[in-house]
Amino acid sequence: MKTKNTTKEDMKTLKNTTNKTEKKPFFSRMKHLIENANAWGIFVMGSTFVMMFGSAYLAYILQNDFTQLHLERRSNMIGFIFMIVAAAFFVFKLSFFIYTFIRFLKYKAIPSVSNEELPMVTVIVPAYNEGKQVWATLKSLAESDYPKDKIQLLAIDDGSKDDTWTWMKEAKKELGDRVSIFQQPKNMGKRHALYRGFNEGTGEIFVTVDSDSIVDKDTLRNLVSPFIVDENCGAVAGNIRVLNNDKILPKMLDVSFALSFEFVRSSESTLNSVLCTPGALAAYRATAVFGCLDEWINQTFMGQASDIGEDRAMTNMILKQGFHVLFQRNAFAYTNVPEKYKGLYKMFIRWGRSNVRENIQMSKYVFRNFRKGPKAGTRLLFFSQFSRIVLCYPFVLFMLVFVFTHPLLFLSSTFVSILVLSTFPVLFYAKRYSFSESFWAYSYSVLFTFGLFWITPYAIATASRSGWLTRELPTK
Repeated sequence: MKTKNTTKEDMKTLKNTTNKTEKKPFFSRMKHLIENANAWGIFVMGSTFVMMFGSAYLAYILQNDFTQLHLERRSNMIGFIFMIVAAAFFVFKLSFFIYTFIRFLKYKAIPSVSNEELPMVTVIVPAYNEGKQVWATLKSLAESDYPKDKIQLLAIDDGSKDDTWTWMKEAKKELGDRVSIFQQPKNMGKRHALYRGFNEGTGEIFVTVDSDSIVDKDTLRNLVSPFIVDENCGAVAGNIRVLNNDKILPKMLDVSFALSFEFVRSSESTLNSVLCTPGALAAYRATAVFGCLDEWINQTFMGQASDIGEDRAMTNMILKQGFHVLFQRNAFAYTNVPEKYKGLYKMFIRWGRSNVRENIQMSKYVFRNFRKGPKAGTRLLFFSQFSRIVLCYPFVLFMLVFVFTHPLLFLSSTFVSILVLSTFPVLFYAKRYSFSESFWAYSYSVLFTFGLFWITPYAIATASRSGWLTRELPTK
């Protein structure tokens, strides 16, 4: 799935709009929301609230039906067992959320170190069918506030079928010796493009940046600083925001990303155990990379070469070596995301398959003495992830039975749950960024619940399949 090319000017517009929205009083914010929303956006947002509040009223008038349903379940052995399992899972998830929130409150980003302390860094930008966007990515990296004599910038065209190589040559013409460009003989996959970059690189720290991403001027120095402060740091995850934030799906994903990175990964970072350093922006200590590089490039799953989830796999292997993996909230990258449903579900399928594979791999070492210091938090993170996989099919089966036997009860309870549970990401995004945009968290939850619920069970069933699924040129 190709998204539109988005330049640094678009990123500045996004940031300026966000900053202006944050400073406005309530009624001005609402006016801003209405004035800047298109008709389809207003319809989607309005429909979301109508369904949620309508369902809340429906749940109120169906109280007797809910009571009768609970009595029926208690009198049935299967229903009773499911209620106990569901209650236990709910208690665990609530306790885990409270634990995550407490860890989040303890998180602090590591400030940038001085120019003299900053190490030599190799920045690797793999690209496939990226077009002009790769030029914008390389330009933003070249403009970084990082000592010029300490940056090695490598761009690798992975056998693109479009004009990506042409735009790389344009970047080379403009930036000169500040960037080196390479072209794979054929499309071999992102993992092999990164592998070439790791072998060509000479820096103490490797930074990987997706070719559809733009970075702030201080991103590199903020991303690399933890390696100087923490000698046990093996990898650092950057903070990802959405770049093409002018369509409905990207707006939803931007709110989702904020929670995923700035809340979840902040919490994981206090445990020195961020589970995934994103491909859009991540940094790795060279010694940690070379400690697992052969295993990483030759990784297989059920006899098939692994050509997806290279970021999660690298993170997993670095954690396994005993290194710390941290998150830097002050190191931003703005990346393009799918604007249509088809591209979105393909991206989630890829992530889902990678999650299944790497949780299996993590289970092989997480309960061993894999590093010095506390490990209970890391094991709790793993258990939370793995429990969702294990309980996926029972809960989907229950949901389908519930839909067919009590459709009104299912709809009313589901929308009320969305109203309650999605309020936290709404408040979180409103506090961190934009009040007016925060309400997309509700619409995203509705989309995920009814339009993407099948992703995890499908990803589990097809975990052995390979293929990137996106970035191919559209067929005519």
